[in-house]
Amino acid sequence: MKFRNFKLVGYVIFGRGAFNQLDEILAPQRKGDAPMIFFVDQFFKDKPAFTGRIPLQGKDKVVFIDVTHEPKTKYVDQLRDELKAEFGQVSGIIGIGGGSTMDMAKAVSLMMTNPGSSADYQGWDLVKQPGVYKAGIPTLSGTGAEVSRTTVLTGPTRKLGMNSDYTPFDQIVLDPELIKDAPINQRFYTAMDCYIHCVESLEGTYLNAFSRSYGEKALELCQEIFLKKPHWDDDADEKLMMASYAGGMSIAYSQVGVAHAVSYGLSYVLGTHHGVGNCIVFDKLEEFYPQGVKEFKEMVQRHNVTIPQNITKGMSAADVDKMIDVSLSLAPLWENALGKDWQQQMTRERLRDLYAKL
Repeated sequence: MKFRNFKLVGYVIFGRGAFNQLDEILAPQRKGDAPMIFFVDQFFKDKPAFTGRIPLQGKDKVVFIDVTHEPKTKYVDQLRDELKAEFGQVSGIIGIGGGSTMDMAKAVSLMMTNPGSSADYQGWDLVKQPGVYKAGIPTLSGTGAEVSRTTVLTGPTRKLGMNSDYTPFDQIVLDPELIKDAPINQRFYTAMDCYIHCVESLEGTYLNAFSRSYGEKALELCQEIFLKKPHWDDDADEKLMMASYAGGMSIAYSQVGVAHAVSYGLSYVLGTHHGVGNCIVFDKLEEFYPQGVKEFKEMVQRHNVTIPQNITKGMSAADVDKMIDVSLSLAPLWENALGKDWQQQMTRERLRDLYAKL
């Protein structure tokens, strides 16, 4: 048996106020006058109290990342081209925001040193050169993007990550203060990404003691935060940040499952954001994850969150076929969920019926 030898994040700092050490952390990574580029979620564009804390020096630049849509390969290539035209070389790229912003930072870091289009690297272990230095600083928690070896991108023909040992961040800064003011719905959808991929990991065929240890802890933290706490507080911020980290670690040696596989199709065709897309799908997956879906519905009710319904109603047959194509291309996710004979179980017609429920 051949075991996966996977790359972890280089350095981790955790704690309230950890963001204040960013200047000190970046200092040894600066190369001459080559700037640090800060990719910042556009949510912070008109929030100078936050952006003023970014430790800019010399030619450093803040680039506000448009997260209206999930990261696209053409956006990655555009930013890479603009940075190369303006600076030639950069010392590093720092992603500050949710999963989409951190994924953009990882992707552009890799494309500063690898030729062609980012669409050429959608898949497993296609990246051949290390990127420039990259750091991730989450201001939302749940996706696990801060620890994963992928950067999920929508390309010309599919939605698929750049999965490689060169993708993980060199440094992550986990500061619970940064997630305290997240909009309630957005916080919930993103946190449920963590909850859902823990359920999928723990009930998957790829499960081993490594992924189980992290997944069980992340699931326990989500249950405590969303089912037991009477109200949101600082302790919830800290626990959610660690649930995201542990959940991301769980799927490093495992995989996600049905909800993610189906959600990728929604995202590709309808542009549905990852967190809310997972919630839309998971809400209808009782036949696959009965206990997880029951708990999820209780969390939705307790926190008074609305899950969109009937989003596929009236879609053309061609668009539904495209969603099915994208979903079925994610073989590792289906195999983890259903086993090696997944293609006999998840036929196109069964998947078409599932999309019709959404």
